[in-house]
Amino acid sequence: MARRTVVVTRPQGQASAWAQTLRAAGWPVQWLPLLAIESLLEPGMPPPWAEGALDDAVMVVSPTAVEVMRRAGWPPPPEPMRGWAPGPGTARALQAWGVPANRVDSVAPDADQMDSETLWPRVASQVRPGWRLLVLRGISEDGRMGRDTLLQQVRAAGGQAREVAVYRRQAPRWTAAQRALAQRCAQDAVWLFSSAEAVTHLRRLLPQQRWQDALALATHPRIAEAAQQAGFGRVQTARPDLRDVLQALESMG
Repeated sequence: MARRTVVVTRPQGQASAWAQTLRAAGWPVQWLPLLAIESLLEPGMPPPWAEGALDDAVMVVSPTAVEVMRRAGWPPPPEPMRGWAPGPGTARALQAWGVPANRVDSVAPDADQMDSETLWPRVASQVRPGWRLLVLRGISEDGRMGRDTLLQQVRAAGGQAREVAVYRRQAPRWTAAQRALAQRCAQDAVWLFSSAEAVTHLRRLLPQQRWQDALALATHPRIAEAAQQAGFGRVQTARPDLRDVLQALESMG
């Protein structure tokens, strides 16, 4: 029985590793980016930790944020700043950037969810009155920073928290060939979503397309909800880990 095509929708910098692993496991793969990344870091712009007093910790929200900062030539946060990561992918990116593993705090590799809510119990004991957190993240096309639950928790514990946007997430510009491929993949393919914004961008790119014959594999319940609202015929969740994704694909048949 032929396997369904898996549509990888991650940005270019992250898609290749996912596509290679999926193909190695025997899955046909197509790449249709649903997020375009624009760096907000000007050439020569210094990192926040070069401006004076150091924050106690820096939370980097995604591997994309690390990639953008590395491309801008930023050095990693110096000692004694800790690096917070909402998932193991971001933790690995921080370590590859040069933050030692003993200064990186992340969710457990086997955690049910990879997000800031799951991270908070692991880092809450660090926060005390006057303690300072720097959050490095992306913004949406309309400038929204996103959810700030963890920042509220830091402030409620007596700490200070500030955000710096290092990149903007935008809808991609598809070619006619990409649009045609996406329409073909609306028939019995599995779309792998790692962002609710990606689902929104897909609906904008193909506003008349019906998705009841396609399947969606989402890496978070909020993303799964967006896929259900888009009309995907079957929606399943998996942690944003390649092994878990492969297991979920097998279960989807």
